[in-house]
Amino acid sequence: MRVSVTDAKGQLTELVRRAEAGDEIILTRHGHAAVRLVPVRTVPDRNSRRALLDAVREAGAAKATSGPSAARSQDFLYGDDGLPG
Repeated sequence: MRVSVTDAKGQLTELVRRAEAGDEIILTRHGHAAVRLVPVRTVPDRNSRRALLDAVREAGAAKATSGPSAARSQDFLYGDDGLPG
């Protein structure tokens, strides 16, 4: 969406909301692109990243113990003699 700086003054709140929602907002001056509104992506702090990694590790560990062993996962493809069935 392209909006002149003059028009943007009256609808800045709405333009910010749209930019936060993912719309590309370009402010123009004399018909030429001057500024692009983009949302600020917050960088998580060290403790938040650590908590996220711990949660992912726990979820992965829970999934790893709930299924068949990888060593035996392809056994159904072979007969008792060890040849493809």
